[in-house]
Amino acid sequence: MRVHFHGAAGEVTGSLHEVEAAGHRVLLDCGMIQGSPEAERRNTEAFPFEPAGLDALVISHVHIDHIGRVPLLVKRGFSGPIYTQEASADLMPVMLTDAASISEGDAERFNRYRRAGEPEAQPLFTRDDVRDAMALVRPLPYDTRTTILPGVDIAFREAGHILGSASVELWGDGRKLVFSGDLGPKGTPILRDPATIDRADLVIMESTYGDRLHRDRLETIRQFGEILDTAWNEGGTVLIPAFAVGRSQELLYWFARHWDEWNMARWRIFLDSPMAAKVVGIYDRHADLFDEDARRVWQDKPNPFRLPNLHFTASRDESMAINRIESGAIVIAGSGMANAGRILHHFRHRLGRRQTHVVFVGYQAEGTLGRRLVDGAKWVRIHGHDVRVNAQRHTVGGLSAHTDQHGLMAWYGAIGGDAGAAHPPLALVHGEDRAREALAGEIGEHFGVQARLARPGDTLEV
Repeated sequence: MRVHFHGAAGEVTGSLHEVEAAGHRVLLDCGMIQGSPEAERRNTEAFPFEPAGLDALVISHVHIDHIGRVPLLVKRGFSGPIYTQEASADLMPVMLTDAASISEGDAERFNRYRRAGEPEAQPLFTRDDVRDAMALVRPLPYDTRTTILPGVDIAFREAGHILGSASVELWGDGRKLVFSGDLGPKGTPILRDPATIDRADLVIMESTYGDRLHRDRLETIRQFGEILDTAWNEGGTVLIPAFAVGRSQELLYWFARHWDEWNMARWRIFLDSPMAAKVVGIYDRHADLFDEDARRVWQDKPNPFRLPNLHFTASRDESMAINRIESGAIVIAGSGMANAGRILHHFRHRLGRRQTHVVFVGYQAEGTLGRRLVDGAKWVRIHGHDVRVNAQRHTVGGLSAHTDQHGLMAWYGAIGGDAGAAHPPLALVHGEDRAREALAGEIGEHFGVQARLARPGDTLEV
């Protein structure tokens, strides 16, 4: 078995790992590169392999940095099966259709104002390309070992990151590879904890927060409640950039759980994302994947997805109308890193106001608008306009959908190696170098394993 690292090797986004096993070629994830405009232009480059030569694609979960180039892969010649967990299979067309709409819209806007002599822009992929890709999807349940090619088996295990997220076990050539996907922290609302995996011959593990520990969740929730109180007392509005899958639903969960304590009835809450509204329906259909705490909240509190003051804004006009509200609104809008979507519209109108509170509840990749705001930028450019930032900014790290350094070490530490080894060889991906180096140092000290920091073009023999 061989593993070729192509993407998310030295950066967080663009997941792309190729496995050769039993004479077949299997791709793990096919994600979009996110960040600066220069980084995102790399999405249009040729794949470092021939798409038509792949035999199967395995998807860990449906965040765009893990699936965002799937339609492009199909467009360029891949025609094999695409395997993913059942809930992920339901979520995938929603995510990719939204990404296609954004890409088509960006191309249309560029072409409308392009200068003479500039080449016409093309979307990365279209909604027709998404339909072609979805025809190849083959859903699989958790915890079921399945033969996907002669001599190659896979199984999906709960990763606790978003609905349908999975760690992947892959068997071939008498070896077993484990790919963590993105791992959630224990105790994440709604979701079950990441599953423990018994053994492996090689582990490929994410390292997004490999250099830090999250704040205590109870302390984080206390902080969140204080932010809401402060914003209300100042006559302000709360803006929350959030991914449509995972974070948006978790925020609604916390609003329901602390309905009385936070006096949530006084607010007007807007889920300003047509995609997130569709995702809520998919969460409802997969309630069997919820943890026990979520089921108790559903029984004892207002249903998080049907709060009496929750408004789903489908149309652009409804979204724009929110900005006529002077105070008392909580707006959850995409994208989670503020590099696209409706949150930009709200930022443009409200960042200049001191009484605006912007709450960041997830990772902000290098080069994104969210990262610049978190780093304290005084001016940002949105839709061609320079916007002064007077808004108050809050980073609530304890709500991250990624586990932290301790969580990553505990998950890896539970996996035994082959031939009597205490722990298997480890390659770290999906992290900036600072995070990977810190995590590698801790793992070496605690487990005696020298983790490899994978780079694009690296190959590992298993």
